[in-house]
Amino acid sequence: MRSGRMRLDRAVMQGFYDRMRLVAPAAYGAIERDRADDPGRAFAETACGRLAGSLDAAGLRALGMWAHHWCMRFYDDDTRVGVRLVREIAGRRGLGWTVDEVRWLLDQSYAAGPAAPHRFTLPLAAEAELPTGAECGRAAGRPADGAG
Repeated sequence: MRSGRMRLDRAVMQGFYDRMRLVAPAAYGAIERDRADDPGRAFAETACGRLAGSLDAAGLRALGMWAHHWCMRFYDDDTRVGVRLVREIAGRRGLGWTVDEVRWLLDQSYAAGPAAPHRFTLPLAAEAELPTGAECGRAAGRPADGAG
């Protein structure tokens, strides 16, 4: 993690990657199907929407983390489907985000830099779900609007 930020335990991070690895094949397939489909289709009718609808809260958090990670690492002009998925998950309430998950999301967002304009969409939504006073290593200098 970045200097000055709270470090996550390796076992915790490995657990995140293990959970994301479980949803990755279905998520990648859904994104690829949706890229070739009608972009105006209602989210629930898309492959990503059907996948998101089939998961419990923990699975949806893992899917959100994977999609966020994928969009941050492979940001280009063709991430609109992934960004839509991230936005849809960010709009869900009561997913039970943990402080460590929010720390990881924020770190990924800061590391991505301004080339990824949607980098704070999910972390800020997840952060807003944390109990008041939860310490997730919020760094100074985060854009006030979260846009980046």
